[in-house]
Amino acid sequence: MKKIRVFVSGAGGKMGREVVRTILDQEDMQLVGASDARQQGRDIGELLAMASLGIEITGPLEEAHLKETRADIVVDFTNPQSVLKNAKCALAAGVVPVLGTTGLDEADISEIRDLVDQTKVGAFIAPNFAIGAILMMRFAQEAAKYFPHVEIIELHHDQKLDAPSGTALKTVEWISEVRKPLVQGHPNEYEKIKGSRGGDVDGIHIHSVRLPGFIAHQEVIFGGLGQALTIRHDALSRETYMPGIMLAIRKAGQLSNLVIGLENFLE
Repeated sequence: MKKIRVFVSGAGGKMGREVVRTILDQEDMQLVGASDARQQGRDIGELLAMASLGIEITGPLEEAHLKETRADIVVDFTNPQSVLKNAKCALAAGVVPVLGTTGLDEADISEIRDLVDQTKVGAFIAPNFAIGAILMMRFAQEAAKYFPHVEIIELHHDQKLDAPSGTALKTVEWISEVRKPLVQGHPNEYEKIKGSRGGDVDGIHIHSVRLPGFIAHQEVIFGGLGQALTIRHDALSRETYMPGIMLAIRKAGQLSNLVIGLENFLE
């Protein structure tokens, strides 16, 4: 059986380490390289408190590293400042990037799409790799057909850089497909403290919480006459994302276009 050759960018971070551990347990995958600006020079096995694996962590991702390892896929869990550069590096090397770092804006995505079209190398971006989170968004879209009054509260750890989360923005996008823009609340309401009502997209207010102790959580709250409906997803550990990431690795190698969202790989 030909194994999928995987390179992990951002391997020294909490998510990166979990991705590496999970890849090592897959019969159809082979870890061929790892990069991390802060852990350069260390053996990836040592970083995971395992026996040496003979894979030395390189510094920031470079095209030469990917070509040398003959990687099929590069999984990127770095930061919003590096993800675009890393995606461009992967595509230039002929390697399919699987991007789990949120923070890409429309201009960034457009640039990646143009590069995909030029290189004919596929790319995959996921605002969220948790299968339960995808189902939450699907359920929210269905509920919005009947409950147009809706707000979103997303809660993450205090080291998350971007707000609102990519999942919250994707949820709004899905809801907007079935719900017309609607101004919610009292027409004369005002904020005593600026930002109290959160961000506003087509009348949907998004509230971002950043506190230690949280990982990733989201509530989609619907209000109707005499009733309320709450749809909530909780990521309780980083293992939450591993089935989705492994699914993306297996599917992304078949791509020749840009695909956004894990829902595209769910049957």
